[in-house]
Amino acid sequence: MESNRPKSVHRSTSTGKSRLSRTFQKVISLRTASKIASSNGMGICVLTSQDKSREEDPMPGHKHGDSKLKQKAVMEALVAKLFAGVTSVKAAYAELQMAQHPYNSDAIHAADHAVVEELKTLSELKRKFLKKELDLSPQVTLILAEVQEQQSLMRTFEIAIKKLESETEEKDSGIDSLRKELEERRGVNKSLEKRLNASGPLSMFDNVKFRMLNPTHFVQFLHFSLRSVRSFVKMMIQEMELAQWDLDAAAKIIEPDTRFPKQSDRCFVFESFVCKTMLEGFNSPDFFLAGNSQPNKLRREHYFDEFRNLKTANPKQIVAQNPQSSFPKFLRSKYLSLVHAKMECSFFGNLNQRKLLTSGGFPETAFFMGFAEMAKRVWLLQRMAFSLHEEVSIFQVKKGCRFSEVYMENVADDSLFSGDIRDDSNVDIRVGFTVVPGFKIGRTVIQSQVYSSPVITPPVSRG
Repeated sequence: MESNRPKSVHRSTSTGKSRLSRTFQKVISLRTASKIASSNGMGICVLTSQDKSREEDPMPGHKHGDSKLKQKAVMEALVAKLFAGVTSVKAAYAELQMAQHPYNSDAIHAADHAVVEELKTLSELKRKFLKKELDLSPQVTLILAEVQEQQSLMRTFEIAIKKLESETEEKDSGIDSLRKELEERRGVNKSLEKRLNASGPLSMFDNVKFRMLNPTHFVQFLHFSLRSVRSFVKMMIQEMELAQWDLDAAAKIIEPDTRFPKQSDRCFVFESFVCKTMLEGFNSPDFFLAGNSQPNKLRREHYFDEFRNLKTANPKQIVAQNPQSSFPKFLRSKYLSLVHAKMECSFFGNLNQRKLLTSGGFPETAFFMGFAEMAKRVWLLQRMAFSLHEEVSIFQVKKGCRFSEVYMENVADDSLFSGDIRDDSNVDIRVGFTVVPGFKIGRTVIQSQVYSSPVITPPVSRG
């Protein structure tokens, strides 16, 4: 028993010494360091052994397995380095493209040099791999590859951000240029309208005498009045667009069953709404403003004198001089009927124009000025109608009526519906809605402007 005890102690002592010697050997073997530099100038110190024979596992049974693991780690490091190199090439190529728009010779040379250097690095890596001269430390290579790839991705993202910023600035510049051009064109249009209004049809009536009035004068002034109506409709649609209205939904509220082959045809719906509102009560001398169903009709000379006096007057002056006269009352009544409170609030964010108008004031916004000019011409049109020697009446065409060239003028383009019509179909043109009412002066008929569309009846099949 005593002889066996020292052997056991000796065996455990030798085993501990063996483990300690192996650990000490691994520490001692890491004596020299070599600096591995990345393409961006960063360096990491890696400890290597001077004697490769000391790195061998003292246990030969694990030699083959460790070799496979080391080879796998080296290949993973190689692939990571390869991907990092490709990412660097992409970043350098992106810099090269960015330097060309706008052209920058220094940046182009620098980016071109970077692309060449990265391709050389990849080529050298390929050469070492084919000749089995790779000398990679897997862990260090993986870290450096990750760093290189992240840096390249950051460069790529920075380039993308710069490109987007450049495109945004270019588009903003284009928008500003288009806005300036739009404002210039609007200014030109307004000046042309003023010149046209100043020297247009109104000047034709300067020398017209009461006894010379005839339906031709009424037709000429009607066209002049409709011009102002369409100008106001355009202004109203612009305000709708600025307020981000859904114009299709707004048009369907007014005319729910009408189909428009062209989007621009929606303006006829709003023109119809404006004309119907402004001309309502036209057959009555005071547009039924006083609530009297049968107002007293004055002499025709009185209406003609009113026409001549108001023809050259400014609507603001008329309201200021006598706010309780017929025309200011007409102006207030038609504005409150045409421009709903919700519409005004949507356009301008408040009801200031409405409040000022009802208190006897005159809003001086471009929108109200356009409305006032339109209202003045409609009022003068009615004054002229009651000045004529023959009776004048207004008429609306009912929805769904068959189109008649005697009483109606179609504002829609019939050719747009040609694709829906078959050669063997029965086509009947029907009125969708009235855009501008018609007028009767004695036996003379001034056609109503309507928006019509074909009603197609498919052919009856004969079996």
